[in-house]
Amino acid sequence: MTETLIASPAAPAVFDAEKFRQSTRAQWENAAEAWDRWAPLLARWLGPATEVMLDMAAVGPGSRVLDVAAGAGEQTLVAARRVGANGHVLATDISPAILRHAKSAAEQAGLSNVDTLELDGERHDVLPRASFDAAVSRVGLIYFPDQQRALAGIRHALKPGGRFAAVVYSTAERNPFFAVPVGIIRRRAQLPPPLPGQPGPFSLGAEGVLAKTLEQAGFRDVEVRRVDSPVHLPTAAECVRFERESFGALHQMLAGLSEDERADTWTEIEQALARFETEAGGFVGPCEMLVGAGTR
Repeated sequence: MTETLIASPAAPAVFDAEKFRQSTRAQWENAAEAWDRWAPLLARWLGPATEVMLDMAAVGPGSRVLDVAAGAGEQTLVAARRVGANGHVLATDISPAILRHAKSAAEQAGLSNVDTLELDGERHDVLPRASFDAAVSRVGLIYFPDQQRALAGIRHALKPGGRFAAVVYSTAERNPFFAVPVGIIRRRAQLPPPLPGQPGPFSLGAEGVLAKTLEQAGFRDVEVRRVDSPVHLPTAAECVRFERESFGALHQMLAGLSEDERADTWTEIEQALARFETEAGGFVGPCEMLVGAGTR
């Protein structure tokens, strides 16, 4: 049994979607600078999955692309370079602070074909109908309280025949670099297991779930690919620093603990992750991403 499955025997409370949205926004406002600062690691770690995502969304020269839950925009810039001067990328996110980093990164890269818009991931129905050739979301869809509402808004914004592709984590068992911290925090904070359908890192990872979710939203020609995405860092301590600074989901789970309890929790996490340090030197955290795509 993995750490992720260890939970409090207490009955789960009713999931409050609006409270979750507000907490998510606050956490990404706080983590924005760190997420931007770790962009080189994100590019190395998620680069292969990002390329698969853009391929599956048929992003090419001249495409108009919607980047949902874009964060600090590392993948936004990859898309912008693909579409070229005749294309356009709109990066949306619930956090205005993190979008400022995305806009700044585009400007520093000399990319004038990127715009940003503060927007809840479930509200893309406010965009003009059928205005994008492609839509993508890298590690964003898993955290939307109402994934079907989010997907309906994305379909609204896509042209008929347009493609949507999303990167999500597969199962906890295949992602111990993240699942181990989640399990330790869940046990220490005495959090109940996630409710069915509740957003979270592994909410779309089980076999067939991502494809079914896309099909339920009305996408056709759905396909899902697996991408091995190990996290390479010098040490387990460095992985803990990355997660501690950047992973809003973990901070949400830690919110009920005291400062001392949080410090002890991170110490236990580092000790547990040390088993992924290799004899040759360096930390290699097992991670597997799924890339799912479908046609409007």
